Amino acid sequence: MNMEFLEVHPQELKFNFELKKQSSCSLRLVNRSNDHVAFKVKTTSPKKYCVRPNTGIVKPQSTCYFVVTMQAQRVIPSDMICKDKFLLQSTVVPEGTTDEDITPSMFAKDYGKYVQEKKLRVILVSLSPPDSPVLSPINGTLKQVPAYQLPTLEDQLLSTVDNYSSDHKDVEDVEEFRMGYGEQLELAKDVESKTRKDVDSKTTKDVESKTTKDVESKTTKDVDSKTTEDVESKTTKDVESKTTKDVEDLKLVKDIEEMKSKLNDLELKLREAEVTISKLTEDRRSTTEEGVILRQELATLRSSRGIRKVQVGFPLLFVCMVALVSLMLGYCLHR
Repeated sequence: MNMEFLEVHPQELKFNFELKKQSSCSLRLVNRSNDHVAFKVKTTSPKKYCVRPNTGIVKPQSTCYFVVTMQAQRVIPSDMICKDKFLLQSTVVPEGTTDEDITPSMFAKDYGKYVQEKKLRVILVSLSPPDSPVLSPINGTLKQVPAYQLPTLEDQLLSTVDNYSSDHKDVEDVEEFRMGYGEQLELAKDVESKTRKDVDSKTTKDVESKTTKDVESKTTKDVDSKTTEDVESKTTKDVESKTTKDVEDLKLVKDIEEMKSKLNDLELKLREAEVTISKLTEDRRSTTEEGVILRQELATLRSSRGIRKVQVGFPLLFVCMVALVSLMLGYCLHR
């Protein structure tokens, strides 16, 4: 049995991975059959993901969505490769079945029941580049430290900018928001320069300029990456919608062609029926005409028989004449 109950779009789960932040992925299930289909979603890491809803009923010729949420992670996977898998099970159920009626036994492969299974893999997409080391003056010496060890106030400002970037996907809004926080970033840097009195002024300026450049480059890269992903997701959705429309148009064209062929068949049958009816009508007319002719012949035969009967007897005048002649002969003989 090669029938596909549900079509899954997309075929894989893509999560925008960020440390200590949740990420969600939406999938679309399309039921192109004329049956009610029940589905169930399983994963190899149930504590790591949240699926809502994980079970449901997809009605004939309809669409259903479910969302998979990945919990906040504290460690970046090696090479951004995730080995987690998802399994989508689907099977046909009777009409009128509700979500509350779904049980695990519906998806058991026993008693010859067909259950379709489809595996989905997980792909992690990094929104921010790896943290680059920056110079930080400690005890009058320069030391390279990771970017996540920057001063607390600056981290708060950067996190605010990142949160605003994730909430507002428009590039111009993000740029205006980032420029609004420029003064606060400069104020934070002034506080740093005042607290670090033992550091050389030239070294401090170099560090501040480099820090500013790193912060701005990181923010710009985050905004660019988010914008690029938004454009890609929008393009993907447009392509999917266009593909779906093309498929529906093809299906509609096929249905129209089938209807035309059926109409042609009906027209041929109607023509044959009309020809048959005309033949029957002609036969009936000929039969009627033959009946009339037979009746006329019968009437003619009957009339001819009556004439013959009349001609067989003697006319009255002839009888009278014979009687008169016989009387005259008898009279003459008696004389």
